Amino acid sequence: MRFEDLPYRPCVGVMLLNRDGRAFVGRRIDGPEHVDLEHSWQMPQGGIDPGEDPWRAALRELREETNIRSVERLGEIAVWLRYDIPRDLIGKAWKGKYRGQTQKWFAMRFTGAESEIDVEHPAGADEAEFGAWRWEALQNISRLIVPFKRAVYERVVAEFAKYAGAAK
Repeated sequence: MRFEDLPYRPCVGVMLLNRDGRAFVGRRIDGPEHVDLEHSWQMPQGGIDPGEDPWRAALRELREETNIRSVERLGEIAVWLRYDIPRDLIGKAWKGKYRGQTQKWFAMRFTGAESEIDVEHPAGADEAEFGAWRWEALQNISRLIVPFKRAVYERVVAEFAKYAGAAK
């Protein structure tokens, strides 16, 4: 099948903001779409199961990657955002079934204690996806992600910057 004929994998993404307006990022342990250590940080994201509501998928993915349950919904981006993976990764990522992802992004505020966060042993996950995590200033987010996802991250930051003010 030609690259152009491959579908996009339906996914969700989460910009999780703390009370100080900084966003959660995790450093990926591995994966074919993470091509270098410099750009191995990302926000929680993952696939939508067949028939699953995107909001429910976002909550599930957040829990499976970070163990976090204590959140409030702040907003979402009205449109689905897409990116293509580099052609040399076709066949290595997602068993060659997709050309990239189409993502529904949600902004959430973390309302719990940091002791709730556990990327090494997250609830419901078969294995950890992140080896480390931190709260990051929004202006730095797009520099941390692999270059082929950068435009999506820039759009997410622009759309959700209005929620970054410190929580009352």
